[in-house]
Amino acid sequence: MKFTLGKEERLKSRKLVGELYEQGKSIKVYPLRMVYIQTNHTSNYPAQVGVSVPKRNFKRAVDRNRIKRLLRESYRKEKYTVYSNAKQPYVFMISYLAKEEWKYEDIAQKMKKLLTRFIVEIHSDEK
Repeated sequence: MKFTLGKEERLKSRKLVGELYEQGKSIKVYPLRMVYIQTNHTSNYPAQVGVSVPKRNFKRAVDRNRIKRLLRESYRKEKYTVYSNAKQPYVFMISYLAKEEWKYEDIAQKMKKLLTRFIVEIHSDEK
């Protein structure tokens, strides 16, 4: 498996994003929140992911973009946990909840915890 985050692995479809927020389930590991739904998508990968940072908490675009880069990078390094354990295709959105910018190491640690909690959650849903 490549440790990249290509175009097909990113959530781009407005239709899927709308469906995700209407019917999706949520998991929180502060400062991260994941909304996910099990659905078929156009990608060949087991998951499509999107990241978001609210404008309400970070007024400057450069701050929002930096946090989004940190979120994508931490997901890219930990995505193998999802890929090796997900049997069905998933779509999820990861949102940043804190009002201040965290260090990359802390975000990466929380991302790992969030993805393991996601795996536990989908295995409990399958049973």
